[in-house]
Amino acid sequence: MTVATPQAGTDRTTLGILFMVAFAALAPIMDAFAKATPTEVPVTQILAARFGLQVLILLPLASALGLGARPGWRDLGLHLARGAALLAATGCFFAAVRHMPIANAISIFFVEPFILTLLGALVLGEAVGWRRLAACAVGFAGALIVIRPSFSELGPVTLLPLATAFLFAIYMLLTRAMSQRMHPLTLQAHTALAATALILPPLVLLDGSGLALWDPVWPGARALWTLAGVGLVATVSHLFITYALRFAPAATIAPLQYLEIIGATAVGYLAFGDFPQPLTWLGIAVIVASGLYVFTRERQLGKRPKAPPPPP
Repeated sequence: MTVATPQAGTDRTTLGILFMVAFAALAPIMDAFAKATPTEVPVTQILAARFGLQVLILLPLASALGLGARPGWRDLGLHLARGAALLAATGCFFAAVRHMPIANAISIFFVEPFILTLLGALVLGEAVGWRRLAACAVGFAGALIVIRPSFSELGPVTLLPLATAFLFAIYMLLTRAMSQRMHPLTLQAHTALAATALILPPLVLLDGSGLALWDPVWPGARALWTLAGVGLVATVSHLFITYALRFAPAATIAPLQYLEIIGATAVGYLAFGDFPQPLTWLGIAVIVASGLYVFTRERQLGKRPKAPPPPP
């Protein structure tokens, strides 16, 4: 058995950090493609393109690498639940960015670590101290700072990123349950297949129904490019974050996800002329500071030596 040298471990961690930075740079581009898609194309059709292209790319890749094993009945149900959560989360977010700046939507979404912390305590019985609960409360206050001025202009649409955060936290809980026994590439491919299987039948059955959300349209030249961009960038960016988690500890790379706010601000300004207002930056600063505290606290607790087991 080959023992990895410290240098090799450092190289792998550095590679994981680079993958995470690449994800933070690419993910807002996917959101920009969704925002740029003509409004006559329903959000559900954008979702079908996003997950359908991911299936077309990842399933052959997983099979070529010998990772395309068929899931059992138990895992099939988990894949469907995971796909449904991710499908709903992505749909809420794509609907939000059609009406509000990408940076605002992403900053509100970043209350997800706090929701995940609370759900972990409620569902999985994980220990959560008062410090992390206080950080969660401060993070939610930061989200309200971002939401409040937008709510007066846009109404309930502003709450869609909050719904995204809740649904994505459920998706992450399901990922925790499955990632230990399944290769990340297989997990991503099967989840995309489950999401596609959930979104395509309603689109086919309701074609011509006149329902704004579910009646697909034949995309024009611009929509073809934006839909392809959503699918391709989503596939590549999620492969980046998958391999980032494979090469580096989650506690090391999780804070780097906040770089996505910088990428979203740059993309939003260059593509749509959107730039966060001073009050929005205040809310973003509160959310990021609270989130970094939660990550740092969890990392410190993870380094503490565990108590020895009681004698038999």
